[in-house]
Amino acid sequence: MDQQTNDGHALQRLLDELGRLPGIGPKSAQRIAYYLLESDAETARRLAHAILDLKEQVHFCPICFNYATRDTCDICSDPSRDKTTICVVSEPRDVSAIERTGSYHGLYHVLGGVISPMDKIGPEQLHVRELLSRLASGEVQEVILATNPDVEGETTATYLSRTIRPLGVRVSRLASGLPVGGDLEYADEVTLGRAIEARREV
Repeated sequence: MDQQTNDGHALQRLLDELGRLPGIGPKSAQRIAYYLLESDAETARRLAHAILDLKEQVHFCPICFNYATRDTCDICSDPSRDKTTICVVSEPRDVSAIERTGSYHGLYHVLGGVISPMDKIGPEQLHVRELLSRLASGEVQEVILATNPDVEGETTATYLSRTIRPLGVRVSRLASGLPVGGDLEYADEVTLGRAIEARREV
């Protein structure tokens, strides 16, 4: 194929690749592609290098399975973190969400998904065995289950609770309920039910 024909497909190839990204529809892909076309070559080069560096330098922490750029992630290697508490989440992005609150100072464990029989994902496909190994030392006193309050998240939390409790470790679940400023009439039954269960004295 000659160079001219090859160049003619460059834009479409970029649109196709951008369209594969989550949350990027055809219009968004077009906007990004045209932005890159109108930018200087250095802008495109920086983006390309950033993507390549991400794939080459970021890996899973061997302890908690969060993203890491060194041997272990920044949280596992931080001596100031509370080693007696582990917060269990589904994905690495959940760690970032909890860290942004500034309210939690313990460690994490990323499952790498949730139990979903429909998708043929059971405990064996998640990092459950590694979590139990971390609890074997006896240093951890509490495990906080922070999976999403949906069917798969609740199933996963229930399984983990039943598995961990016999080890003598306290198991807690993130409270979930009504958002601040929300109206009761718009709340679904699960959210409203959890809000009632997680009520507190005032």
